[in-house]
Amino acid sequence: MAGFNPVADLKPFKSMWKIRVKIIRLWKQFTASGGLTIEMVLIDGNGDKIHATVKKELVNQFDIFLAEGKTKMMINLSLNHSCGSYRTTNHLYKISFLATTRVKICEDLPRAINGFQPVNYREILDGTLNSDHLVDVIGQVVEVSQVDVLSVNGKDTQNITLELRDLEDVRLPLVLWGSFASDVSNAMQTRRDEALIYDRSISNAYNVSDVSLNPYMTEVEEFKSK
Repeated sequence: MAGFNPVADLKPFKSMWKIRVKIIRLWKQFTASGGLTIEMVLIDGNGDKIHATVKKELVNQFDIFLAEGKTKMMINLSLNHSCGSYRTTNHLYKISFLATTRVKICEDLPRAINGFQPVNYREILDGTLNSDHLVDVIGQVVEVSQVDVLSVNGKDTQNITLELRDLEDVRLPLVLWGSFASDVSNAMQTRRDEALIYDRSISNAYNVSDVSLNPYMTEVEEFKSK
């Protein structure tokens, strides 16, 4: 749409950017160095994604204006290099909100724009993909272990191991931790007669990951039909 900058064009040389994006993932994260922040994955009408952060001193200012699944106009944004592990997008930069950033209501982007891009199992298994980036996967659960409780950093944490298969019958190991483990275990108990479809991440990465069983998505319906 005229007047909006494409996400692909965002760079650090200025802050007066104006974008129209859907918040496809939102979570709050606490770290000793950064305190409580709001983390998001944004997508524009071209399907390009970028990570965005609201730092601790601005959380109260923006919290009520942000919600997963909503489309927003965002104006005046800081851009920094994206680096390190657990990167949610392939974009070279990530957004940081400023005190002068504005978030406005705008026309919704289509439902079909969801950012879901499942990767090929073989590329995961042979190490082709960059392990610093998080990925989406889709598959049928064919094996599942019992929930175990392991000590991680002195804290008891639930753990479950599953095996997924794709349309070519390639198998992919999957490990889920914390509440993801109990959620999937409970779903398996109540849906034994159904094929279960799992998406987003082959091992959950803290609160970043999203696990959905038989979600209503075009990609999932096509997978089930095959």
